[in-house]
Amino acid sequence: PLPDNRIGPAAALDRLMQGNARYVAGRTTQRDFSVGRVARTTGQRPFAAVLSCADSRIAPELAFDQGPGDLFVVRLAGNFVNDDALASMEYAIQFLEVPLILVLGHSNCGAVSAAIKVVQEGTPLPGHLPGLVNAIRPAVEAASRRQPSNLLVAATEQNVRLNVARLSTAEPILAGHTASGAVRAVGGVYDLASGKISLV
Repeated sequence: PLPDNRIGPAAALDRLMQGNARYVAGRTTQRDFSVGRVARTTGQRPFAAVLSCADSRIAPELAFDQGPGDLFVVRLAGNFVNDDALASMEYAIQFLEVPLILVLGHSNCGAVSAAIKVVQEGTPLPGHLPGLVNAIRPAVEAASRRQPSNLLVAATEQNVRLNVARLSTAEPILAGHTASGAVRAVGGVYDLASGKISLV
């Protein structure tokens, strides 16, 4: 049988953070990934949805020590909400009844770093990269106004916060679920060196 994901936002977040603590400590759960394959052909019941960066150095399933079927993961460089990411999150909430959304940024993010260079120096980028930078630009500009000691760190956190806010208030599906408390949207930043995820 499929696991029951109706555990509520607080329990879902606790499960994620306990998994990350195991990952950081090097005590991840030993899994036989073939177990449950047949049951998973009938559907999926993830307990959390994660909007993560596409960076090859971080995999949410590993960082949160979760197995197949546990997380509904959307990944794109810069972990920001575009229409496709939003539609994917709406699917997770509306049809999979996921109680938690987590936007996951990470240290030394190349997409955020590129956005900083464009904002500060007007560096031209090829292809479709200007669209990616424009999505992250508001976070860079907001973080810059605070004159932080480390703009990359501040902009990475601000980018997470802005996208958590967007998901929390997105009409017509997510806003109602988050307002009622049935779903919670939170943000975190993964530290590449330690593997630790800190909520922001």
